[in-house]
Amino acid sequence: MEQYRTRPVVHPQRQQPGGPAAGDAAAAHAGAGVPAQSGGRPGAPVAGRRLPRPKLTGLGGGLFGCVTMLLAGGIVWLLFGSSLFVYGLLFLPVAAATALWVRPADLITAPISAPLAFAAGVWPIAGGSGGFGGQLMGVVSALSLHAGWLYAGTLVAALIALVRKAALIGKRPKARR
Repeated sequence: MEQYRTRPVVHPQRQQPGGPAAGDAAAAHAGAGVPAQSGGRPGAPVAGRRLPRPKLTGLGGGLFGCVTMLLAGGIVWLLFGSSLFVYGLLFLPVAAATALWVRPADLITAPISAPLAFAAGVWPIAGGSGGFGGQLMGVVSALSLHAGWLYAGTLVAALIALVRKAALIGKRPKARR
């Protein structure tokens, strides 16, 4: 039966200058309460709190956008009297956040999930009446009359995904000859 390693292997080439030696576990634990410095340089200012960087899957990004816009639609219905202008303004940062938080392998899903999220959230403020058919017609009317917001949010998500993809391609190491 094989026995797996329980401690990480320390490579001397990857060790940062000024860090604890491989066998100096006491020194590594002694500085556990000290905040890390930015850039690993001595004397650099201590980095403040940063925003979290969640990595959503394609499905997770779509669900995040749909749930967030459904909540935004409910809030707009309660506080702003079903104003589609306010709803459109709230849609733009949600589309941007979805494109920023989706993982790199699923970047293509960001511009696809943005219109779905807009359509899911417009239901509470669509203003249809008369049962399911009336509600459906209200949603279709709201989507057609406010397509500018829909296109703007989709464009924001697509541009962010495109820039992120270009940055990933630029980081790739070039093939050695």
